[in-house]
Amino acid sequence: MIEQRATPGVYVTEVDGFSSAVVAVPTGIPVFLGYTAKDSAKTASTALPVRISSLAEYIDIFGAAAQIEYDYVSNSQATPPYLANKAAPAFGLYYGLELFFNNGGGICYVLSLGTYGEVIAAGAFNKDDYTNALPIAAGCAEADLLVMPDAVHLGLDDWASVSQLALQSCEQSQHIICLLDVHNGYLAADGSAQDPITGGTGSGGFYKIAGLGDEFNKYGVSYYPWLNTNIVSLGEIDYSWISVASLPLLVADLSVEAPTLFPPSNSSAPSPKLQSYLNIVNALTQGGDAVAVRQRHQSLMAVSPLYQFCMSNIATSVNLLPPAAAMAGVYARTDHTFGVFQSPANTTIINAISPVVVINDQQQSALNVPLNGLAVNAIRTFPNYGLLVWGARTLAGNSDDWRYINVRRTVMMIEQSIKLALQAYVFQANDSLTWTSVSAAISNFLNALWKEGGLVGSNATDAYSVSVGFGSTMTAQDILDGVMNVMVKVALVHPAEFIVLTFQQQMQTS
Repeated sequence: MIEQRATPGVYVTEVDGFSSAVVAVPTGIPVFLGYTAKDSAKTASTALPVRISSLAEYIDIFGAAAQIEYDYVSNSQATPPYLANKAAPAFGLYYGLELFFNNGGGICYVLSLGTYGEVIAAGAFNKDDYTNALPIAAGCAEADLLVMPDAVHLGLDDWASVSQLALQSCEQSQHIICLLDVHNGYLAADGSAQDPITGGTGSGGFYKIAGLGDEFNKYGVSYYPWLNTNIVSLGEIDYSWISVASLPLLVADLSVEAPTLFPPSNSSAPSPKLQSYLNIVNALTQGGDAVAVRQRHQSLMAVSPLYQFCMSNIATSVNLLPPAAAMAGVYARTDHTFGVFQSPANTTIINAISPVVVINDQQQSALNVPLNGLAVNAIRTFPNYGLLVWGARTLAGNSDDWRYINVRRTVMMIEQSIKLALQAYVFQANDSLTWTSVSAAISNFLNALWKEGGLVGSNATDAYSVSVGFGSTMTAQDILDGVMNVMVKVALVHPAEFIVLTFQQQMQTS
């Protein structure tokens, strides 16, 4: 419409020469579900994920790690060496966040399921906490990863139910994938009833990873086995980590050990060194200030091999962690270094010493290419390379479209970026001017992604195409109904998962 002017003069009119831009949404941002020392929300109905940028910020809002208690067992050879006492279970959110930030993670969201005290009072983890929180977590607009470090402490049936609900929530949101930790992933995948991948039965049927089914699995990723980490040092462990109920067993074993360390003299009275040692043992269960507790602990560490072994086992147990939280940090690091189109594989995990279970090529083949397609990515160690993430598949291993993690995540990034940009065109005229503007905006975005290496093709037309308009994507009825159809096709980067070298001898030619 031309403005009617009545006053003579020179008028300036600015006309936009470029269409609106499509900006890539951020990636590598997880939302964590777990239990915390403090709950920032007043009620579950108003609970929302809280944006966190550092471990210090998390501590300020939600509090520090729980004081985990372990049951002392004489000459324990179990894996993990000591099991967490049921009265004070091994809450995993705090240590999972530490792994996330240490592996390159930046921004994340935390949704508290409740406090440590509530779980301890109930005597068990509650599936309903996840059922109520998962739709809220999946609705976190900025997040593209979902991590549940404490879900592995649920019973097998409840874990399967929560995992399936998490995958369904991700499918409904279309912008987030779930990193699932394997239930009892510190056990060997040996085909036995205890096999955490294929073995065991629950009251609801054949569960574990193999029993999650094929519903919504293109939005799921899983890693095996769990990790031996160095998040908690031996210096942070003292006898207060041992449950009070099992402490007399430790005291008894230390008393038995004492005479072998300090043989008694010819007299009936114990030697001065032995008496001093027994005094320390007897004082172990007594209260006192923090300085006194630390002194007793250090005294026993100095003289008792059994006590040293005990504390080492506790350190091993508390450092035995599922890998999903660490992998969220690896995803963020890979995205920032290379791009979301790069597979988060063939890279190390910081703070991980070793995988709990050693996997060879034959064992991994059953994980990577199972008949049901529910692929589980292996974490392995290699000579001269150390620990590496050695898998890049989603749980939809039989899908040619969604088999690889980087393909799934790249498509999600493209979808969300274009979706947000096209909000500006809602209620605009459904005509050729709008179609041209939309096509140009999307094409410019995809062209930049192609130049970064996110799309494949020797030229732009081979890498992507954008179609919108009457006669190509819309009919007259579509326009009458107020529908604008946009068709976007992209050629995505697939990883070189299997590199085959072929050698052949040739005849001498000179």
